[in-house]
Amino acid sequence: MAKKVDQSWPARLWLVRHGQSAGNVARDAAYAAGHARIDIALRDVDVPLSELGETQAAALGRWFAEQAPLARAEVVLSSPYVRAVRTAEIIRDQGGLSKADSPLVIDERLREREFGILDRLTRIGIEQLHPEQAELRALLGKFYHRPPGGESWCDVILRLRSALHTLSLHHSGQRVLIVAHEVVILCFRYLLEQMTEAQVLKISHEGDVANCGLTEYECTSSESQPSAILKLVRYNITAPLEQENAPVTSAPDVKAPPR
Repeated sequence: MAKKVDQSWPARLWLVRHGQSAGNVARDAAYAAGHARIDIALRDVDVPLSELGETQAAALGRWFAEQAPLARAEVVLSSPYVRAVRTAEIIRDQGGLSKADSPLVIDERLREREFGILDRLTRIGIEQLHPEQAELRALLGKFYHRPPGGESWCDVILRLRSALHTLSLHHSGQRVLIVAHEVVILCFRYLLEQMTEAQVLKISHEGDVANCGLTEYECTSSESQPSAILKLVRYNITAPLEQENAPVTSAPDVKAPPR
């Protein structure tokens, strides 16, 4: 029988992708028009939420606010990117945390995957401007392909291993909310559930992580698993948005080419 135990993991962990961003909107427009480049002038770190993204974050915050205090986060960790920080702030402003003054901790290891020379290019743009990279990515797969100046999924996983150590050291027994990006959330699943490359890529191919989609883990143990683990409770749910009549979106970020 599962039970909570003293452990080095957070008691509960929520992973949330940021709300829809201006980059998501620009990316959709570029693909619809068949353009090689995604038209957005800001650095990726500075790309803000769209108006819809603000609505999605507020809906998720109100949903959390309706939960019992012990079902809300005590601390929030966020990617430093503007769209993630703003999502976390809105959730807190809507009463979605256990306390109004719950800390918001910025952690650079939670940032979006770096895409190097392929940044802001559509698939057409990659094939036109960097055909050798398109060929290499097709050969290696996105788990191992590292574009010049960018990161592979393995590189993201490497920095998240370090982030998990910090989570264990500083937030043992706490309820923690992490606001980050699609690939970051998938790589957390890879680590926490001890997946293979094939398993995590299968989840990725089955569908994008929704903007403000909610993934939840609970720290448990059992007779067959006496050591405490973070067990997946639910993945990528959008019920909080639907409950608030906020549109659900799931486009990849501006720097990510299609699957």
